[in-house]
Amino acid sequence: MSDRKMLIVVDPQIDFISGSLPVPGAAEAMDRLAAYVQQHSAEYALMVVTSDWHPYDHCSFAPNGGPWPVHCVQNSEGAATYWPLLEALYKSETPTLFLQKGDLQHREEYSIVQNSAAREFFECTLADDADADDCTRYAMVDVCGIAGDVCVLNTLRDLLPLVGAQRLCVLTQFAPSLDGGKSLNQFIEENHLATK
Repeated sequence: MSDRKMLIVVDPQIDFISGSLPVPGAAEAMDRLAAYVQQHSAEYALMVVTSDWHPYDHCSFAPNGGPWPVHCVQNSEGAATYWPLLEALYKSETPTLFLQKGDLQHREEYSIVQNSAAREFFECTLADDADADDCTRYAMVDVCGIAGDVCVLNTLRDLLPLVGAQRLCVLTQFAPSLDGGKSLNQFIEENHLATK
């Protein structure tokens, strides 16, 4: 396997920064991430950005009996990627792949790997038993984004069986959490994941 690295940025969207479901410290963390991308994007062969992409009547919304306020509605301002980070990604010479999740009314997808179309991509590029002839493989995966204790944590849980702990690294300074980092840090410690 090559030493190609992938960066996964989970849900760096306006609603999680300054919109209907803000996470404490998210703006500062995404500003730092934008600077990191500017300085370190050449270390990655691919950067992946995930987004909640909910229909207006999504099952996770409180008016529909779900636990969350209405957020990241398809084509809304709140669903947009945070501009300083988006600009850094576009200025980079490293390709960026944008993937959407939670786009069906009746299904919640806290992790991009739970989206059937995206899962095929990750199984092809990350799984140890993938057919190398048909896939561009990545040896290491760095993960960060919003919120650390919800979608980042669930993404890590789903990636772990595919990638293995030795190939996963969490960029904790770019993963603000609703719970102050408690759940994410516990998962990192229990699974012996690298951080930076």
